[in-house]
Amino acid sequence: MNTLIIYDSAFGNTQQIAGAITSALQTSGTVRCLNVSEVHALDTQGVDLLILGCPTQLHGLAPAMRAFVEHLLDRSFEGLAVAVFDTRYRMSRLLSGSASTVLANRLEKAGANLLLPAKSFFVVDREGPLEEGELERAERWTRQIIERFEMFHAQLAEKQNA
Repeated sequence: MNTLIIYDSAFGNTQQIAGAITSALQTSGTVRCLNVSEVHALDTQGVDLLILGCPTQLHGLAPAMRAFVEHLLDRSFEGLAVAVFDTRYRMSRLLSGSASTVLANRLEKAGANLLLPAKSFFVVDREGPLEEGELERAERWTRQIIERFEMFHAQLAEKQNA
């Protein structure tokens, strides 16, 4: 499995989650983890799984991720397996918003296959730190992604052989 993780991080919390996801995925194939500021053009050729994550800011995406995703909408992600996450305060999504929900909606509109519902990881305060246990939650979520990807890949192979 060839995975590309692209994240944005204001205070390092989302970067820590991306790092935990990267570590958990390394036994399942090749993983590249990049800050959104390092991605000038997205080439998904050869990418089996795309994971995007950013902090929730003003009920939605951080500015750098918003600009990146708006550029993505011009591209087709038909058939690409994706997963999305954010970092935010622990409160109702109605009150805090959720960057991962925005990411999921936009990628699904572009034809991507969301493997799992959008996931939030929680911070204690505006600048962090992450709540206790969030890195372990990220590792468990990553194992779920791997399981879903394997099921998705098997279904794709069945369709091609039919």
